Amino acid sequence: MNWAFLQGLLSGVNKYSTAFGRVWLSVVFLFRVMVFVVAAEKVWGDEQKDFQCNTAQPGCHNVCYDHFFPVSHIRLWALQLIFVTCPSFMVVMHVAYRDERERKHTLKYGEGCRKLYKNTGKKRGGLWWTYVLTLIFKIAVDGTFVYLIYHIYEGYDFPSLIKCEQKPCPNKVDCFISRPTEKRIFTIFMVVTSLACILLSLFEILYLVGKRCNECFTQMHQSRNAAIQSRQVAMATSLVIGGKNQMEPNSLKLPSKDASAPSYSQGWGGTDYM
Repeated sequence: MNWAFLQGLLSGVNKYSTAFGRVWLSVVFLFRVMVFVVAAEKVWGDEQKDFQCNTAQPGCHNVCYDHFFPVSHIRLWALQLIFVTCPSFMVVMHVAYRDERERKHTLKYGEGCRKLYKNTGKKRGGLWWTYVLTLIFKIAVDGTFVYLIYHIYEGYDFPSLIKCEQKPCPNKVDCFISRPTEKRIFTIFMVVTSLACILLSLFEILYLVGKRCNECFTQMHQSRNAAIQSRQVAMATSLVIGGKNQMEPNSLKLPSKDASAPSYSQGWGGTDYM
Protein backbone atom coordinates (compact mmCIF):
# COMPACT_ATOMS: atom_id res chain seq x y z
CA MET A 1 0.00 0.00 0.00
CA ASN A 2 1.32 3.45 -0.96
CA TRP A 3 1.22 5.83 2.02
CA ALA A 4 2.84 8.78 0.22
CA PHE A 5 -0.52 10.37 -0.57
CA LEU A 6 -1.67 9.96 3.02
CA GLN A 7 1.55 11.48 4.33
CA GLY A 8 1.25 14.51 2.03
CA LEU A 9 -2.36 14.97 3.03
CA LEU A 10 -1.68 14.95 6.74
CA SER A 11 1.34 17.22 6.34
CA GLY A 12 -0.89 19.79 4.64
CA VAL A 13 -3.42 19.58 7.47
CA ASN A 14 -0.68 20.13 10.06
CA LYS A 15 -0.53 23.91 9.50
CA TYR A 16 -4.24 24.28 10.24
CA SER A 17 -4.14 22.16 13.41
CA THR A 18 -3.85 23.13 17.05
CA ALA A 19 -1.11 21.88 19.38
CA PHE A 20 -3.21 18.82 20.23
CA GLY A 21 -3.79 18.21 16.53
CA ARG A 22 -0.06 18.25 15.82
CA VAL A 23 0.55 15.74 18.61
CA TRP A 24 -2.22 13.59 17.15
CA LEU A 25 -0.55 13.67 13.73
CA SER A 26 2.78 12.71 15.29
CA VAL A 27 1.21 9.76 17.08
CA VAL A 28 -0.51 8.62 13.88
CA PHE A 29 2.68 8.85 11.83
CA LEU A 30 5.21 7.42 14.27
CA PHE A 31 3.22 4.93 16.32
CA ARG A 32 0.56 3.79 13.88
CA VAL A 33 1.51 4.25 10.24
CA MET A 34 5.22 3.50 10.67
CA VAL A 35 4.62 0.53 12.96
CA PHE A 36 1.95 -0.75 10.60
CA VAL A 37 4.13 -0.49 7.50
CA VAL A 38 7.44 -1.60 9.01
CA ALA A 39 6.47 -4.33 11.46
CA ALA A 40 2.80 -5.27 11.56
CA GLU A 41 2.50 -6.35 7.94
CA LYS A 42 5.46 -8.70 8.34
CA VAL A 43 4.13 -10.16 11.59
CA TRP A 44 0.80 -11.09 9.99
CA GLY A 45 2.27 -12.00 6.60
CA ASP A 46 2.30 -15.73 7.33
CA GLU A 47 -0.80 -15.98 9.50
CA GLN A 48 -2.77 -18.33 7.25
CA LYS A 49 0.17 -20.36 5.94
CA ASP A 50 1.46 -21.16 9.43
CA PHE A 51 -1.96 -21.80 10.96
CA GLN A 52 -1.74 -25.51 11.71
CA CYS A 53 -4.41 -27.98 12.82
CA ASN A 54 -3.74 -31.58 13.90
CA THR A 55 -5.94 -33.13 11.21
CA ALA A 56 -5.63 -33.96 7.54
CA GLN A 57 -9.34 -33.54 6.82
CA PRO A 58 -9.71 -31.44 3.65
CA GLY A 59 -11.24 -28.05 4.33
CA CYS A 60 -10.93 -28.26 8.12
CA HIS A 61 -7.89 -26.02 8.18
CA ASN A 62 -9.57 -23.26 6.12
CA VAL A 63 -12.83 -23.44 8.06
CA CYS A 64 -11.08 -23.19 11.42
CA TYR A 65 -8.95 -20.29 10.27
CA ASP A 66 -11.99 -18.42 8.93
CA HIS A 67 -13.83 -19.04 12.21
CA PHE A 68 -11.12 -17.56 14.42
CA PHE A 69 -9.87 -14.91 11.95
CA PRO A 70 -12.88 -13.77 9.88
CA VAL A 71 -11.12 -10.51 9.03
CA SER A 72 -7.40 -9.93 9.02
CA HIS A 73 -6.00 -7.51 11.58
CA ILE A 74 -3.90 -5.92 8.86
CA ARG A 75 -6.91 -5.10 6.69
CA LEU A 76 -8.87 -3.78 9.65
CA TRP A 77 -6.02 -1.49 10.69
CA ALA A 78 -5.55 -0.32 7.08
CA LEU A 79 -9.22 0.62 6.90
CA GLN A 80 -9.01 2.28 10.30
CA LEU A 81 -6.04 4.45 9.29
CA ILE A 82 -7.74 5.46 6.04
CA PHE A 83 -11.05 6.34 7.68
CA VAL A 84 -9.44 8.18 10.59
CA THR A 85 -7.16 10.35 8.44
CA CYS A 86 -9.38 11.17 5.46
CA PRO A 87 -11.69 13.54 7.44
CA SER A 88 -8.71 15.88 7.77
CA PHE A 89 -9.01 16.38 4.01
CA MET A 90 -12.31 18.21 4.67
CA VAL A 91 -10.40 20.93 6.53
CA VAL A 92 -8.03 21.41 3.58
CA MET A 93 -10.97 21.53 1.17
CA HIS A 94 -12.76 24.12 3.31
CA VAL A 95 -9.66 26.34 3.42
CA ALA A 96 -9.26 25.96 -0.36
CA TYR A 97 -12.90 26.99 -0.79
CA ARG A 98 -12.27 30.10 1.32
CA ASP A 99 -9.16 30.97 -0.71
CA GLU A 100 -11.06 30.62 -3.98
CA ARG A 101 -13.94 32.73 -2.69
CA GLU A 102 -11.52 35.41 -1.51
CA ARG A 103 -9.79 35.38 -4.90
CA LYS A 104 -13.06 35.85 -6.79
CA HIS A 105 -14.09 38.64 -4.42
CA THR A 106 -10.79 40.45 -5.01
CA LEU A 107 -11.09 40.10 -8.78
CA LYS A 108 -14.62 41.48 -8.68
CA TYR A 109 -14.09 44.49 -6.39
CA GLY A 110 -10.37 45.18 -6.76
CA GLU A 111 -7.33 44.89 -4.54
CA GLY A 112 -8.37 47.64 -2.17
CA CYS A 113 -11.74 46.11 -1.30
CA ARG A 114 -12.63 44.80 2.11
CA LYS A 115 -11.59 41.15 2.53
CA LEU A 116 -14.11 38.46 3.32
CA TYR A 117 -11.75 36.70 5.74
CA LYS A 118 -8.95 38.14 7.80
CA ASN A 119 -7.23 34.76 7.63
CA THR A 120 -8.69 31.96 5.52
CA GLY A 121 -6.99 29.33 7.67
CA LYS A 122 -8.26 30.68 10.98
CA LYS A 123 -10.82 28.44 12.64
CA ARG A 124 -13.83 30.75 12.75
CA GLY A 125 -17.38 30.31 11.54
CA GLY A 126 -17.92 27.35 9.26
CA LEU A 127 -14.28 26.22 9.38
CA TRP A 128 -14.54 25.92 13.17
CA TRP A 129 -17.54 23.62 12.83
CA THR A 130 -15.83 21.60 10.08
CA TYR A 131 -12.77 21.09 12.26
CA VAL A 132 -14.82 20.04 15.30
CA LEU A 133 -16.94 17.61 13.23
CA THR A 134 -13.79 15.99 11.83
CA LEU A 135 -12.56 15.45 15.39
CA ILE A 136 -15.86 13.85 16.38
CA PHE A 137 -15.68 11.60 13.32
CA LYS A 138 -12.12 10.54 14.21
CA ILE A 139 -13.21 9.63 17.73
CA ALA A 140 -16.14 7.61 16.36
CA VAL A 141 -13.93 5.75 13.87
CA ASP A 142 -11.22 4.83 16.38
CA GLY A 143 -13.78 3.79 18.98
CA THR A 144 -15.68 1.67 16.45
CA PHE A 145 -12.59 -0.20 15.26
CA VAL A 146 -11.35 -0.80 18.80
CA TYR A 147 -14.73 -2.34 19.61
CA LEU A 148 -14.80 -4.35 16.36
CA ILE A 149 -11.42 -5.93 17.09
CA TYR A 150 -12.56 -6.84 20.59
CA HIS A 151 -15.91 -8.18 19.37
CA ILE A 152 -14.66 -10.14 16.35
CA TYR A 153 -11.70 -11.78 18.07
CA GLU A 154 -13.32 -11.98 21.52
CA GLY A 155 -10.63 -9.86 23.13
CA TYR A 156 -7.10 -8.81 22.36
CA ASP A 157 -5.40 -12.06 23.36
CA PHE A 158 -3.86 -14.68 21.08
CA PRO A 159 -3.84 -18.11 22.75
CA SER A 160 -1.21 -20.58 21.65
CA LEU A 161 -3.78 -23.36 21.35
CA ILE A 162 -7.37 -23.08 20.13
CA LYS A 163 -10.04 -25.77 19.88
CA CYS A 164 -12.00 -26.06 16.64
CA GLU A 165 -15.04 -28.23 15.98
CA GLN A 166 -16.42 -26.65 12.83
CA LYS A 167 -17.64 -28.79 9.95
CA PRO A 168 -16.13 -30.58 8.01
CA CYS A 169 -13.73 -31.29 10.86
CA PRO A 170 -14.40 -34.87 12.06
CA ASN A 171 -14.23 -33.90 15.74
CA LYS A 172 -12.75 -31.26 18.02
CA VAL A 173 -9.25 -30.59 16.73
CA ASP A 174 -6.34 -28.56 18.08
CA CYS A 175 -5.11 -25.60 16.03
CA PHE A 176 -2.01 -23.50 16.57
CA ILE A 177 -1.40 -19.84 15.72
CA SER A 178 2.02 -18.77 14.52
CA ARG A 179 3.85 -16.30 16.79
CA PRO A 180 0.92 -15.59 19.14
CA THR A 181 2.96 -13.55 21.64
CA GLU A 182 4.27 -11.19 19.00
CA LYS A 183 0.82 -10.71 17.53
CA ARG A 184 -0.63 -10.09 20.99
CA ILE A 185 1.95 -7.36 21.67
CA PHE A 186 1.29 -5.57 18.38
CA THR A 187 -2.48 -5.81 18.83
CA ILE A 188 -2.33 -4.27 22.30
CA PHE A 189 0.07 -1.61 21.01
CA MET A 190 -2.28 -0.60 18.18
CA VAL A 191 -5.28 -0.55 20.53
CA VAL A 192 -3.43 1.62 23.06
CA THR A 193 -2.35 4.09 20.36
CA SER A 194 -5.95 4.26 19.11
CA LEU A 195 -7.14 5.08 22.63
CA ALA A 196 -4.41 7.71 22.94
CA CYS A 197 -5.61 9.32 19.70
CA ILE A 198 -9.18 9.32 21.05
CA LEU A 199 -8.02 11.14 24.20
CA LEU A 200 -6.05 13.68 22.16
CA SER A 201 -9.09 14.38 19.98
CA LEU A 202 -11.26 14.81 23.09
CA PHE A 203 -8.74 17.25 24.59
CA GLU A 204 -8.65 19.17 21.31
CA ILE A 205 -12.45 19.47 21.25
CA LEU A 206 -12.47 20.72 24.84
CA TYR A 207 -9.69 23.17 24.01
CA LEU A 208 -11.53 24.56 20.98
CA VAL A 209 -14.87 24.83 22.79
CA GLY A 210 -13.26 26.41 25.85
CA LYS A 211 -11.34 28.91 23.74
CA ARG A 212 -14.47 29.83 21.81
CA CYS A 213 -16.51 30.29 24.99
CA ASN A 214 -13.74 32.45 26.46
CA GLU A 215 -13.76 34.65 23.37
CA CYS A 216 -17.55 34.98 23.51
CA PHE A 217 -17.46 35.94 27.20
CA THR A 218 -14.68 38.45 26.52
CA GLN A 219 -16.67 40.06 23.70
CA MET A 220 -19.78 40.20 25.89
CA HIS A 221 -17.79 41.79 28.72
CA GLN A 222 -16.23 44.34 26.38
CA SER A 223 -19.59 45.22 24.83
CA ARG A 224 -21.14 45.56 28.29
CA ASN A 225 -18.33 47.85 29.43
CA ALA A 226 -18.69 49.92 26.26
CA ALA A 227 -22.45 50.23 26.85
CA ILE A 228 -21.88 51.28 30.46
CA GLN A 229 -19.27 53.85 29.44
CA SER A 230 -21.52 55.27 26.72
CA ARG A 231 -24.40 55.48 29.22
CA GLN A 232 -22.18 57.28 31.70
CA VAL A 233 -21.01 59.72 29.04
CA ALA A 234 -24.61 60.36 28.00
CA MET A 235 -25.63 60.99 31.62
CA ALA A 236 -22.68 63.34 32.19
CA THR A 237 -23.50 65.23 29.00
CA SER A 238 -27.15 65.60 29.99
CA LEU A 239 -26.15 66.88 33.45
CA VAL A 240 -23.81 69.47 31.94
CA ILE A 241 -26.45 70.66 29.48
CA GLY A 242 -29.10 70.75 32.22
CA GLY A 243 -26.80 72.77 34.49
CA LYS A 244 -26.20 75.30 31.76
CA ASN A 245 -29.92 75.62 31.10
CA GLN A 246 -30.53 76.29 34.80
CA MET A 247 -27.79 78.89 35.04
CA GLU A 248 -28.73 80.92 31.97
CA PRO A 249 -32.09 82.43 33.28
CA ASN A 250 -30.48 83.54 36.55
CA SER A 251 -27.60 85.22 34.82
CA LEU A 252 -29.89 87.16 32.46
CA LYS A 253 -32.48 88.17 35.14
CA LEU A 254 -33.54 91.86 34.83
CA PRO A 255 -34.54 94.14 37.73
CA SER A 256 -38.21 93.93 38.63
CA LYS A 257 -40.56 96.83 37.91
CA ASP A 258 -41.87 96.80 41.48
CA ALA A 259 -38.45 97.62 42.88
CA SER A 260 -38.90 101.12 44.35
CA ALA A 261 -36.32 103.83 43.97
CA PRO A 262 -35.11 105.83 47.00
CA SER A 263 -37.92 108.08 48.34
CA TYR A 264 -37.31 111.76 48.94
CA SER A 265 -40.79 112.68 50.31
CA GLN A 266 -39.55 115.31 52.79
CA GLY A 267 -38.81 118.38 50.78
CA TRP A 268 -37.40 121.73 51.84
CA GLY A 269 -40.72 122.75 53.28
CA GLY A 270 -40.88 119.92 55.62
CA THR A 271 -37.78 121.04 57.49
CA ASP A 272 -38.07 123.59 60.38
CA TYR A 273 -35.45 126.20 60.55
CA MET A 274 -35.14 128.19 63.67
